[in-house]
Amino acid sequence: MGILDILGVGRGTPRPADSGATDTVQRIVSELEALDATQARYLAGFAYVLSRVANADSTICVNETEAMREIVQKLGHLSEAQTLLVVEIAKSQTRLLGGTENYLVTREFRDVATDAQRLELLDCVFAVAAADGTICSIEESQTGQIAKELGFTQPEYAAALAGHAEHRSVLRLLRNREP
Repeated sequence: MGILDILGVGRGTPRPADSGATDTVQRIVSELEALDATQARYLAGFAYVLSRVANADSTICVNETEAMREIVQKLGHLSEAQTLLVVEIAKSQTRLLGGTENYLVTREFRDVATDAQRLELLDCVFAVAAADGTICSIEESQTGQIAKELGFTQPEYAAALAGHAEHRSVLRLLRNREP
């Protein structure tokens, strides 16, 4: 049994391709025809949201890309080639359509994911933001927006963020000012 089966998005009945999927998610899904449609849709949304935080500062660095690849490959039990494809398409779509698709893709993911899956994505968003060793203020702002769109309350977001306090640039600045 794979992790997607455990999370409830395994080999269930696939949703029809035109059942409200955004163009971004549908494009990634079509590139992954070898996967079950439900699994591909889940991974497409997941990878897109990861690339969204990676691109928060308008640059997706090598460390962020590597973190995305590791997360997507582990979560999806994908081959290296499939993982590269998912991540590269998600990054490309984020760069091209981010301003118009961010909310739509995140909302679609929220609608199909369980609470555990949404929390897992939020933790992975923090991992990508911290991939270069720090979560800068713009990445922190983007993670907050993503958390809100995923349906998390402010206290839930604050609790998740607290688990990544050592990477927050704003806290590092405060620590460096102390005598």
